[in-house]
Amino acid sequence: MTVVRVDDGQVWTEDSVAIAQPPTGRQLRDSYLHEIQDLTLGLVRGHANALYLGPLELLRFGAATVTDSGVEWPIEGGITARAPGGSFRIEASRGRLVASVDGYRPRLPLLLYAVSQLPVHRLLTRLYLLRVRGREPAPGAVAAARQDRIRAAAVDVAFCLTLAGLAGRRRRLPALLGIAGAYHIACWSISGRTLGGLVTNQRVVAVDGSRPTVMQSAVRFLALPLAWVTRRAVHDELAGTDVVVHKDT
Repeated sequence: MTVVRVDDGQVWTEDSVAIAQPPTGRQLRDSYLHEIQDLTLGLVRGHANALYLGPLELLRFGAATVTDSGVEWPIEGGITARAPGGSFRIEASRGRLVASVDGYRPRLPLLLYAVSQLPVHRLLTRLYLLRVRGREPAPGAVAAARQDRIRAAAVDVAFCLTLAGLAGRRRRLPALLGIAGAYHIACWSISGRTLGGLVTNQRVVAVDGSRPTVMQSAVRFLALPLAWVTRRAVHDELAGTDVVVHKDT
């Protein structure tokens, strides 16, 4: 669940995932900067309460306030902040792990911020929350069998190839890539089910059982070649997703 609100140049965001075994505030404090570095493959690194991209200090936090169930950092500066102010908080509450930004003042104009920095922040925050939660299946979820996942992929590939064939031979490969990307990302983020998923009665979910976001679905699609090469579900590991048997409600 993600909530975004903007008022008078300040931004409030909140995202949360279901969690059975909540971490302590100390564990959250100690893991955040390290996990962000791992999630960005080292492009963004954490050092001394700040996030860096190369030599650039992206965001600087003040001293953390730690409680039994959460941690909160005041936002003090960095090139992505227009002015000091606001805070970033991670807290376990009522069976959910919640990350929220309160009163952040982005340096970018709000429209540009909304289409660039904000989606990246939301993606990394959600992947961090899901990583802290762990890959234990959500209650009642049943993992789809490997052969059914292969069958679903075959149906989806055939469907995308058919659509790409309508574009003509000269543009078939670009059309195939565009169609496959749009098709999979839209299906996963709207319902979790592609045509192949409908045939095999399975769907893609975030590991806490929630619907994948558009950015999660994009990461999953872009990582598919890694899964084919390694012959394991690397795309699900990177995107914080899983494939489960669909249950009609």
